[in-house]
Amino acid sequence: MYVRDNPVLQWELLVNLRSPRAFVLLLVYLALLGGLVYLAWPQEQRLDLARNPPAAQRLVNLFFLGQYVLASLMAPSFAAGAISGEKERKTYELLLSSPLRPGAILLGKWLASLSHLTLLIFCSLPIVMLCLPLGGISLYEVLAAYIALIASVMLFGMIGLTSSSMFRRTSASLVVSYIAILPMALLGVVAWNVFEADPSFRLVMATTVFPGICLSVSVALFAKICGQLLHPHDVGSEGREVIDLETEAETGVGLVIRRDQFPDWLFAPAKRTDLLDDGTNPVFDKEIRSEIFSQGTLMLRLVIQISMALAIPLMALWLYIWGQYAPWYIAYVLLFNMLVGPVFSAGSVTGERERQTLDLLLTTTISPWHILWGKLFSGLRVSSVLTLFLMWPVVLACVMPVGFWGINMATMAGYLVVVLLTCLTTATTALCCSVLSSRTSVSLMATYLILVALFALPLAADVFATTFFPYGAFTEWIGITGLVSPFAAVASLPLDLDLPNQSPRLGNLWIFCGYLGFTAFYNGTLLVAMTRRFAVRWSVAQ
Repeated sequence: MYVRDNPVLQWELLVNLRSPRAFVLLLVYLALLGGLVYLAWPQEQRLDLARNPPAAQRLVNLFFLGQYVLASLMAPSFAAGAISGEKERKTYELLLSSPLRPGAILLGKWLASLSHLTLLIFCSLPIVMLCLPLGGISLYEVLAAYIALIASVMLFGMIGLTSSSMFRRTSASLVVSYIAILPMALLGVVAWNVFEADPSFRLVMATTVFPGICLSVSVALFAKICGQLLHPHDVGSEGREVIDLETEAETGVGLVIRRDQFPDWLFAPAKRTDLLDDGTNPVFDKEIRSEIFSQGTLMLRLVIQISMALAIPLMALWLYIWGQYAPWYIAYVLLFNMLVGPVFSAGSVTGERERQTLDLLLTTTISPWHILWGKLFSGLRVSSVLTLFLMWPVVLACVMPVGFWGINMATMAGYLVVVLLTCLTTATTALCCSVLSSRTSVSLMATYLILVALFALPLAADVFATTFFPYGAFTEWIGITGLVSPFAAVASLPLDLDLPNQSPRLGNLWIFCGYLGFTAFYNGTLLVAMTRRFAVRWSVAQ
């Protein structure tokens, strides 16, 4: 009943693996890994296999790390909607009332969500086998890497299921899953590189300690979700779509949102008890006061607590102890906004479609521009306030008597400009995807793909080119594409630490200026396109 005759597992496998998305995903995944290996293949005509050529070692390590990062990014997308999707389709209570045990339901969802990734991982074996004759790595290290990769995917899938059981919306589950999983994935990449000098120790860790930790955490989360499904607290959802935040604040544990206190009122204004003033945008007022928080504040509270817990040690290390790594802390702030910012705007228009209220909204006298900027600024206000919470340590570093920050005020101002522009870019991209999509989950995933392509792909291509083709004809041109990435813009700003044995780091201000120009053009183009599309729909509805 748990595996062989599990109807949940059978249904999920039939629906998922027979869909066109499964074949397209397999094709794209193998094409990316195969293209990576093809481009990074050693160019030497003769390799000394007895000396483990460094080029072959770099190729195999790049293959495993690339596969690990891809699996970490895809795991939440498969598991985060497993249970919350049932709630959105109004089939959650029917599933719980079936004769299936909670363990059978959860095991079926877990195995089905991992089926895609497991298939992708095993299909990549022929590619890595092509790399073994090059030397630099043994068969045992390959097996150890795959064991660690499968253990990581199992843990990440269980974290996604845990988030899915806590929320009613897939978008909230997805963003919390990413916030919890990405630091673990980055830690795994760092550990793999740190232990590269001692392959035997890395082999033992990858085959014993690491899988044991992943299995223990997965079992603990599995038991927690089973208990929640056995005694559900969120059944009878009909008619309870809007949660009273005051009641939730009284019963919540840990951090709560106080709408009448600073800084909570910046992103969660108090309820309106009077009529709207003349000239007030009703769309913005409705979105900022009720729509964003209609499903409660659990996701918001988890996001704040997890992000601040990570920011405290990073702040101490990268702003006060090793000031030369200050751009890394700003990169953490940008990554936070990249994950959290879209969730408040990706459902602005798709939510209206899902509730079948979009046509009703378009028949009002509110102009398309007022509808769009109301939805844009409501999501932008929440995401920017949450992101700027993480910038307070930077302001504190500037006002404290730490000598090297006083001479870098212009650079710190540049960091703030990049963060604000990133907030605008994530919100605008999410709203545009929401206008063009029919479902919130599709809109959110499309936003993440676009942001990864803009922010991370140019940097990855530059690292790849400088590592394997340092003197290639196109290496310099690939570096120019970094002007579309805020991470490259932050790294391009000069930094003078005024410390012994630390020379000033010169910047490339043309990358920073290019980023400012590209961001203005990109956001302006999206706003014009969305306004025209809404104007056409609005004129037809009128």
